[in-house]
Amino acid sequence: MSEDSDADEEFQYHVELAPGDVADAVLLPGNPERVDKVTALWDEYDEVAHHREYRTATGEYDDTPISVTSTGIGSPSAAIAVEELARVGVDTFIRVGSCGAIQEGMEVGDLVITRGAVRQEGTSDEYVREDYPAVADDEVVSALVAAAERLGYDYHVGLTMSADSFYAGQGREGFEGFEAAGSDELVAELRNANVKNIEMEASAILTLANVYGLRAGAICSVYANRVTGEFRTEGESRAAETASLAVSLLARMDQVKREAGVDHWHAGLTLE
Repeated sequence: MSEDSDADEEFQYHVELAPGDVADAVLLPGNPERVDKVTALWDEYDEVAHHREYRTATGEYDDTPISVTSTGIGSPSAAIAVEELARVGVDTFIRVGSCGAIQEGMEVGDLVITRGAVRQEGTSDEYVREDYPAVADDEVVSALVAAAERLGYDYHVGLTMSADSFYAGQGREGFEGFEAAGSDELVAELRNANVKNIEMEASAILTLANVYGLRAGAICSVYANRVTGEFRTEGESRAAETASLAVSLLARMDQVKREAGVDHWHAGLTLE
């Protein structure tokens, strides 16, 4: 099949998936190697596809069907994953990644649950006007918070900035000390606006999900704090475990909604 083939055909070219290959809810890490760290937490799984940066496994966590698809680095490839996964029946997306924290009091290894995102990436601009908000689904946010609480993990909830580049777009020096215009003020400006963290995919995933009427959220492990200069690759499994438990909680929330005859989760409904 060529890259110019109709993306609406049942078999999806980039992710190499068809209806029935994945669960209704899919975790979206960037790194294909992170798929193994996600599935290690599940009760069972099978790898169902691997093409380019898109590696997919489907299994069960806490007796709940669940899938994971890696997206590679950045919003363009993440948007392809959302597009093609939606075409095969996925209705819930949770980005599971790493990030840089930009507020004091956020430790390496903490989790950041995104409530909304600054759209500094350009992919979502090709779908909708730039002042359209990138917001997480409230049920997904609630499930992620509940999961983090149950697991006893330290977490923060707030706004994320999604950039299109790791260096210039995040206020870092480029090759041979190159500095993009305004990069020296970027982090301070975001910090003053109470943005919690910086990463590269969340805002595109959230925007596309809202445009298509799907559920999405994001949870990232803090690898670096741009205020303190601390850096460690820590907390990866915590984010994956929290997201996996959140999928289980969302399935239970959906069941409670059906039994109550309502369309939206609210504080008057309880999970047993």
